[in-house]
This record gives sequence, structure tokens and C-alpha cells, in this order.
Amino acid sequence: MTTTAPPRPVIDEPAPTVRRRRRWWPTPKLLITAAVVVIIGYLAIVPLYYLIWGTFFDANGFTFGGFATAYGDERIGSLIGNSLLFAIGAAVLSLVVGTSLAYLQVRTDVPFKALFFAASIIPLIIPGILYTIAWIFLASPDIGLLNKVLEPIFGSAAVDIFTVWGMIWVEGLHLSPIVFLLMVAAFRSMDPSLEESALMSGATRLQVFRRVTVPLIRPAIGAAVLIMTVRGLESFEVPALLGLQNGIYVFTSRIYFVLRTYPPDLAAAGALALGLLVLAMIGVAISNFAGRAAKNYQTVTGKGFRPRPMRLGRWRPVMGAAIIVYFLFTVVLPLLVLLYTSLLKFYQAPSAAAFRSMSLDNFASLLHMDKAMTALKNSLFLGVGTATLVMAGMAIAAWVVVRSKIPGRMVVDQLSFLPLVIPGLVLGLALSFVYLRSPIPIYGTIFIMLIAYVTRYMPYGMRYAVTSMQQISAELEESAQVSGASWWQTFRKVLLPLLAPGLMAGWIYILVVSFRELSSSILLYSPGNEVLSILIFEQYENGEFTVLAALGVVMVLTLVVLVAVAYKLGAKIGLRQD
Repeated sequence: MTTTAPPRPVIDEPAPTVRRRRRWWPTPKLLITAAVVVIIGYLAIVPLYYLIWGTFFDANGFTFGGFATAYGDERIGSLIGNSLLFAIGAAVLSLVVGTSLAYLQVRTDVPFKALFFAASIIPLIIPGILYTIAWIFLASPDIGLLNKVLEPIFGSAAVDIFTVWGMIWVEGLHLSPIVFLLMVAAFRSMDPSLEESALMSGATRLQVFRRVTVPLIRPAIGAAVLIMTVRGLESFEVPALLGLQNGIYVFTSRIYFVLRTYPPDLAAAGALALGLLVLAMIGVAISNFAGRAAKNYQTVTGKGFRPRPMRLGRWRPVMGAAIIVYFLFTVVLPLLVLLYTSLLKFYQAPSAAAFRSMSLDNFASLLHMDKAMTALKNSLFLGVGTATLVMAGMAIAAWVVVRSKIPGRMVVDQLSFLPLVIPGLVLGLALSFVYLRSPIPIYGTIFIMLIAYVTRYMPYGMRYAVTSMQQISAELEESAQVSGASWWQTFRKVLLPLLAPGLMAGWIYILVVSFRELSSSILLYSPGNEVLSILIFEQYENGEFTVLAALGVVMVLTLVVLVAVAYKLGAKIGLRQD
């Protein structure tokens, strides 16, 4: 009996084709990572492109007219000189103060070490505009409280904060906590046995510090100087509030002045912005070059290492007194003068009559000031929104850079770093170039400020996320994927809990700096979209000192509450030990 095979069902034929097509469908992993990469590229490149285009091109084509106007001014030499003197001077002052405090904290048995934490953290919370205004209340030749105290001894106006040296003093003190945090890490990584050997050989402490300690931390010192110099170049609050009073211009204040004149010269402002950008990029390039020699100064190896504090002996009470003085000048006096001013009906020197006139009227008036409540809501929205968007996006970007094998993934890291060299005022100007010409109706809304904040603080979020990602072994992800978990499930249920502490630290930092941001907001805000820092700046220009002091106290207290709540929540997320 002959049997024949049954015919192959026709429905089986297209099955391979269907499967083959499905392989090319975009997966959630591809869509999410591609979207993050595109957004990073857009935020980093597009504003700079429009800034360069708006500077070099007008209705008639290519032109150097903006540069001729900006750099043909006879005052350009003094502007460049003031900018460099201010930035370098503030960097040197912050380095001397911050390094000295870090050395005392890590390497000696100095007393009052608990004050170091307050002295290094609290100034970071105080917004730059408030810190500057506080020093105006303290050292103004007309209304400064310190001048009132010193007047019987040195005469009137013994101290003038409205000079280049006053600008250097305020900016240097405000930056010194950042240097302190940077140098603490360097001193903790240094082997103290080298210093002890030098002391045993008969060297004095000063010789040891100059010939042993300083060479060992030279890379960290170089990096700190250049980073602080770049921060000084991009500073806006101090030059605007202190320098413009006596016609002392730097790049940032000159850009602001050019844009506030009528009609605003966008090309000249762009030319100044590009000059400032070039100076900032040169500083970062020098910093990176200096960092290459770090391995020549490594002293912590796989051998036994245990730092031991050095005894100060008879210098211990002197150093303790110096710490108290520093804490007084950087924290206590600025905060006290703001609180004192906020309780007055009008600004006046301390006296029995002034203390009797104190009340909470300024704080009560804030409750009825529509602008104040709107500014507080806007600052909260921008702070929380910026921190959330940046850390969420940078967590995925960090996975692309650290974990993936995507060709050119390091370009993503470099693009995310690019806004770091763009001063805030330059970024605000660049975004003005973008959205004044864009059909998207975003200019004049709060969302253009959100874009500016996300762009400005993207590099910091990337550093936090990449550092946290590098500390997590890839074996955990591989185990989850072997167990059948998808990429998104692995990222959400395995990586995110492990990354949570680092992401929360970055979230808190970006929340603080976004909440107090001024330089990138000053050119982008519109009526109804003010933030607290803008409102304080306006109150200062209008001479409403007592109201702005009350607003400043509310701003600082809000920041303290936000940071405390964020740390409390941060302690409850991530991995927990039972």
C-alpha cells in the first residue's frame, strides 16, 4: 500500500518572514536609550550652534560686526583685566582658606571639628545673591554694620565692599567650602608617614608642608585653582551687585548691561559670551592637562595605610580660634545680618531704638505679596523638576556609557560634560537665540527656564550617575537577564535600587543649586515667571532691603527644609540591611 505525505499547510510559509520582521522592531531598550542620547545631544549642541550663528550672521550674511562693537570699546582692556583679576583672586583666596581648613580637619588634632561640617555645608545652601547682599549690609561704606563698628577707630568708610578686592573677598569666601570638600578627599588619600619621616629628620612643620605636603597634593591644588577660576569667570551675582556700583565691569556684568540697553545688541552680547566661553574652555583644558600628572603623586597603594592626625601642640588653641573666626565670617555674620534686617521697618544700624522697632511685619507682607508666593512656587517647581529630570535621564545615560557596547558611547559622556564650560549667563543668552527663532511657543514661559536648568546641571547629574554605576558589578544584571528579566525590568528592579544612594545625592545637590539659580534665569524670565532669586534681585534694585532680607530668610529656611526632607527620604530608599 502506497502512502503519500500530507501536503504542508500553507499557513506555515510566512511564519519565518513574520519572525524576521519582528527582529527589527524597536525594543523599549532601544527607544529609551536613543531618546536620552538625542535629548543630551540637543541640549548640549543646539544652544551653542544658535549662539555662534546669531553672533556671526545677520540679515546681510556673515559679519564681524558684533565683535567690532564688543571688542572695539576702549574699556575692553580693563574689562578683561578685571575679569581675570577677579576670577584668579577669588580662586587663590578660596584655595588658601579651603586648603588650610581641610589640612587642619584631616591631618591635625585641631579642636571644634564639628564646626567644619557647618562651615562647609551651610555656605553652599546660602544663595550667592543673598551672600553678596549680606556682605553689602556688613561692609558697604554707607550702610555697612562693620563700618559703623570701626568708625570710632579708623574713621568713616574704613571698608569698601564695592571694589575689585571686595568682589574677590565675597566670591572667595563663598567658594572656599567647595575647595574644602575637594581638598579633604586629597588629604585623606595622602600617606602621612612621608610627613612624619620629614619631621623625624629635623624639618620644621612649615618646611614639611612646603616641601612634602604641597608637592603631594599638587594635582588637586591645580584642579581646584582652575575649577574655581572658571567659577569666578562665570559668576554673575557678585560682579552685578558689587562691581556695577562703581562701574567695574567683568564679562558677565557687561553682557547683562548690553542686553538691558535699548535696543539690545544681541550680536555684541554673543561676541562677549563667546570670549567668556573661550576663557572657560581654556581653564578646563589646563585643568584636564594638569590632572594627567596625578599618577606621579599617588601615595596610597595596596600596602598598609592608616592616616594619623598630627599634634598641633601650643598652636592648637590658636587654630581653634581661627576656625571660630572663619565660621563667624562665613556663616554667622551673613545669616545674622539678614535676619536682623528682615525684622526692621527700614534699614538702620543696631541701636536700642532699632531693636525696639523689630517686628514680623515684613514676613507678614510676604504672605500678601502675589509675586512672592508665585516665585516660591516657581522655584520649587524648577528645583524639583530639574533634579528629577536630570537624575532620571542621566541614570540611563550612565548605563549607555558604562554598561553598553554602543559604538561612540563615550561621545554621550563628552556631550553631557559640554555645558559645564558654558557660564550660566552665556547659556541663557544661547537659549534666547534658540527660542526667539523657534516656532515652538516656549520663550517667555517657565519651561524655557526648566530647559536652561536641566542643560546647566546635566554634567553634575552625569558625574553622580556614572560614579555610582561604575561601583556596581555587571554580574547582577547578567543574573537577572539569565533568569528571564527584560532590560527594563533589570534596570528598574536591580540597578535603580543599587544606584539610589548616588542618585539621591545628585538629586539633592541639583535641587539646591537649581532652587537658588540666578545667572541663567536673569535673561529668560518674564513677568509672572519670576523665581525667588530674581525677585530678590528686583527688590535690591528697588531699594527694598528689609523685604528682600525677609524673602532671603524664607529662601534659606526653605532650602534647609528641602535638604533635610530629601536626606530623610534618601535614608529609606535603596538597599537596606535587616
